[in-house]
Amino acid sequence: MAAAAAKPKTKAQIVTDIAEAAGITKKQAIAALEALVQMSYKGAKLGFTIPGLGKLVLQQRKARWGRNPKDGSKIKIKAKKVVKFRVSKTCKDAILPPAK
Repeated sequence: MAAAAAKPKTKAQIVTDIAEAAGITKKQAIAALEALVQMSYKGAKLGFTIPGLGKLVLQQRKARWGRNPKDGSKIKIKAKKVVKFRVSKTCKDAILPPAK
């Protein structure tokens, strides 16, 4: 119950944790984090993997029929590209309890 009430870490808290864990300054930690983010943006088209965490992939979605929630009429949804994040097995195993 306490875990559900906890809030996600802010960018400042993440930077502080990275700096302490790596033994670097906060400015260096910010630079490293920003570099990782920029690399992931550029690499997402080909698939960008962060070992132990997951992979960013670009995926083509097919055109499909949907419903207008306002009046229930059928509408055509165009095909489009979307970015997805696939969580690695290592990450899932570390976070989720083992299946029984």
